Amino acid sequence: MIKKLVHDKEFASVMKKNIINILAYFFENEQHFSILCKLDDIKFEPPLPQNLQEQLNPLTLFILAGYTFETAHIQDDWLIFEAGFGAENFGSIVYVPLLSIMQIIIDETPILINLSLYKEELHQTKKETQEDVKDEALQNSMQSFLNNPENAKFLKK
Repeated sequence: MIKKLVHDKEFASVMKKNIINILAYFFENEQHFSILCKLDDIKFEPPLPQNLQEQLNPLTLFILAGYTFETAHIQDDWLIFEAGFGAENFGSIVYVPLLSIMQIIIDETPILINLSLYKEELHQTKKETQEDVKDEALQNSMQSFLNNPENAKFLKK
């Protein structure tokens, strides 16, 4: 039963609602917290340098306090915040899919444990979207060029 449950889409939806509700409550009450997340699903903008990326574990703990807490917000299906990494405090915006949050923790006590293993299709990254727009613009430009009879002289026969 548990194997089926953790992969169930409806169960994942319930877990996501619980995550959103708890995070919203903490934001409203200015309660600092930590999250334990799956690193594979997290996006960093700008990307972390390789040496910093290698220091992170597959399950990574982020402490949302101070400036990091002040920048944190939920947007669509993501928890987004700014954080500094390493001795040089390399700044990056962190995008965490809500269902990749495995635990929400206060004072070393788990407040929520997400058992869902259901994988949602993650939204396209900003870079992928920009590349799609460039490709579409190039195709539209080429189509306009080909549709103009005056440009026929430029085509190889």
